[in-house]
Amino acid sequence: MRIIAGKYRGHQLVAFKADHIRPTTDRVKETLFNKIQFHIEGAKVVDLFCGTGNLGIEALSRDATFCTFVEKNPKSLTITRQNLEKLKVPGDQYKIINMDVIAYLKSYKGEPFDVILADPPFTEKMAHAVMETASQSEGFGAHTIMAIESEKKERMEERYGALVRYSQKDYGDKYLNLFCHESALEEGESNE
Repeated sequence: MRIIAGKYRGHQLVAFKADHIRPTTDRVKETLFNKIQFHIEGAKVVDLFCGTGNLGIEALSRDATFCTFVEKNPKSLTITRQNLEKLKVPGDQYKIINMDVIAYLKSYKGEPFDVILADPPFTEKMAHAVMETASQSEGFGAHTIMAIESEKKERMEERYGALVRYSQKDYGDKYLNLFCHESALEEGESNE
């Protein structure tokens, strides 16, 4: 695993042994960041189910202002910390939260994020529940872009309240889904 672009470009992330982690491949990551590139610079990002911190660190590398990493697995949190330390990411650019993602989204109070990145564990088929919760969370606002990976056979709607899917890419056993607020879609903000 490596960082694809930006200030940490080419840097390898720490090697790990953890059966519960299935990191986003470089191919999917490259497509994702190409699609949301105009939303990253200066963005406030949250990396849900952060695993290794791969997606959030990629966002920071591409000049996101701040990233919140949310994960409940202690081993994953350790790997995320190791990656941030290895790349010497300044401590004022991120926060790590040890918490269940659904509980985090339900309890979140504050300004909406600019970008929400979510890669739920495929074994738990949680993408639908994450989207339902995100649609009611203060973390999602009128200008938020949300990217979520889902296993092909799991439930994934085209709309969750005001959240509308504007892109879906097929990667064999999974989809990369992009959502935005319906008002942003009407204004053409998704840049699709």
